[in-house]
Amino acid sequence: MKLKLTLILLTLIGQFFSLTAREVTSFNEGWLFKRGPFSEEPVKAAAQWVGKWETVNLPHTWNAKDMQVKANSFYEGVGYYKKKQFFGEELKGKRIFLHFEGVGANTEVYVNDKLVGTHKGAYSAFAFEIGTALKLGAENEIMVKADNASRLDVVPVNHHLFGVYGGIYRPVWLIVTEQNNITVTDCASPGVYVTQKNVSKGSADITVKVKLDNGSLAPANLVLENTLYTQEGKKVTAHSLPLELTPQGTQTYVSTFKLSKPHLWQGRKDPYLYKVVSRLVSDGKVIDEVIQPLGVRKFEIVAGKGFYLNGEKYPMYGVTRHQDWWGLGSALTNKEHNFDLAQIMDIGATTVRFAHYQQSDYIYSRCDSLGLVIWAEIPFVNRATGYESENAQSQLRELIRQSFNHPSIYVWGLHNEVYSPNEYTAGLTQTLHDLAKTEDPDRYTVSVNGHGSANHAVNQNADIQGMNRYFGWYEKKLQDIEPWVEGLEKNFPWQKLMLTEYGADANLDHQTEYLGDVLNWGKPYYPETFQTKTHEYHWSVIAEHPYIIASYLWNMFDFGVPMWTRGGVPARNLKGLITFDRKIKKDSYYWYKANWSEEPVLFLTQRRNTDRERKQTTVTVYSNIGTPKVYLNGKELTGIRKGYTDVHYIFDDVTLDQGKNMIKAVTTRDGKEYTDEIEWIYTGEKKRSADSHENKKEHAGW
Repeated sequence: MKLKLTLILLTLIGQFFSLTAREVTSFNEGWLFKRGPFSEEPVKAAAQWVGKWETVNLPHTWNAKDMQVKANSFYEGVGYYKKKQFFGEELKGKRIFLHFEGVGANTEVYVNDKLVGTHKGAYSAFAFEIGTALKLGAENEIMVKADNASRLDVVPVNHHLFGVYGGIYRPVWLIVTEQNNITVTDCASPGVYVTQKNVSKGSADITVKVKLDNGSLAPANLVLENTLYTQEGKKVTAHSLPLELTPQGTQTYVSTFKLSKPHLWQGRKDPYLYKVVSRLVSDGKVIDEVIQPLGVRKFEIVAGKGFYLNGEKYPMYGVTRHQDWWGLGSALTNKEHNFDLAQIMDIGATTVRFAHYQQSDYIYSRCDSLGLVIWAEIPFVNRATGYESENAQSQLRELIRQSFNHPSIYVWGLHNEVYSPNEYTAGLTQTLHDLAKTEDPDRYTVSVNGHGSANHAVNQNADIQGMNRYFGWYEKKLQDIEPWVEGLEKNFPWQKLMLTEYGADANLDHQTEYLGDVLNWGKPYYPETFQTKTHEYHWSVIAEHPYIIASYLWNMFDFGVPMWTRGGVPARNLKGLITFDRKIKKDSYYWYKANWSEEPVLFLTQRRNTDRERKQTTVTVYSNIGTPKVYLNGKELTGIRKGYTDVHYIFDDVTLDQGKNMIKAVTTRDGKEYTDEIEWIYTGEKKRSADSHENKKEHAGW
């Protein structure tokens, strides 16, 4: 079914197409799929080729199960997709393109056995013109070869930090235009680039750059119209440019506007979006149209002070997000994207690091309309080989051009924890920074180091220095985060610093009251209570240090790591605040919601730690709606004290009864009563073995 431009299509693919111009068709149904490995011997290969093919719809991945259930036991290699499609004679004289939103990881596309294009990289979109390879009035075969085997020259160069799911895991679109169009193949971008300068409450200078393409053999007399509309659809201003479009390559045209008293894009408070409509007109008829969002805003980072949005200091409450889901891998629909964003909004986050790769354009578009300030990055992670420079630059160029118009994006991520050879990594990071500034001079760049030293050999090659720190987990003690920050404040006051990962794993089957300030991540015991303790303390330090311009907890959701077995669970990183299947929110989730969100929170911690080890224990409550009253078996507890922040309430030396214990928290706001209740069981003092969790003497009432 053909999907011509509606506002629904805006949310589907992040680009907008006209009712009277180009046509966009979903190309996701009725594919045949065959997974390798394929024999290199001709006779055996032919036998495999004619064998049974599986019918699939897109998005699809062949790794939805094997990358998630057993470490180092997944298929990486080639898979083929093919689809028969009839193209009618009415398409004669039209231009026809296939737009792929994402294929893992390296792709070859054939039409009737003719190669029409190749692409390297699992996370950026790409588009190929296929019209000349088609037979109109006949059935045609589209063939896609996908290969997610690791390569030294394509980032990421391995599956170590996360799995690169194989397959056509994002949607595919068939695009039909007239011979003259707003270009479809400029790195699969919208072909329209909207920039803004001198933004204030009084005015803003808006520039619209449009790239046009003539697919015929003769020049054409056309008119390019760029029009700015309010969110409600009212025309604000327009510019009309007569032009002669020649067929010699892509041509670029520019319109400028002075926007008086703009309605500013103010983050979650007021994510107001204008619309920029670019129309190509021939003989009075619109022959192509693209619509892009415009959020008028100004981002500014001041070292040592913080992040500013439109001149006002803006809180950067940050989470990170990997895209994969349990049982689905990366083959997601908008339903899954919407769910993840709903949780991010619910916790009260204001900024998101989408790590460690370009994510769906749909999710960036939703962040525009939700008011989330976001970080987009390329998958140059974990390791440098010396062969990936060209591809890293290509993926960054694609990311920037495809995502250029999203007002929510404030920074381009260049690399994450890439080190030796240091000279090579530093040089490539400089090259990526220069490329980003050439493509987009108005946004920041960032690179991320895991060592925590400002003067590390690969640092200071981007606008922002990110540092990943896991005190108490991978290094040192929990309390060491504070002297680390204070040392940087003193010695590197000019540095724009962000704490770009921090946290600890949590297996919900592991619960204990006995905790110290260090947990041995190399052992298989990952108690949820230690994760909670980590986040309580770390956030209390972060909140007191504006030198940390933004912080990004790791991670919003558990995710797949197909080469690990840690914490008693194969192929899983357990640092999420929500489980991989998105069904259970860990205690740490409510810690941040209480601190960040304006929604009422009253939450008793350790609700899964039901089998109590100590008769005399501690009760902890998160409440952002006032001081709670807490009852144990119907009797009100006394001796409440504040913890690390204003939402943190603790009762020490609480004595449990033998058997079942009911704990109930109660508070009232604006005449409404809020309650939370949990049950603990105490049957006698218990101790854990040293092998399980170091048998620290401090209990979990930290």
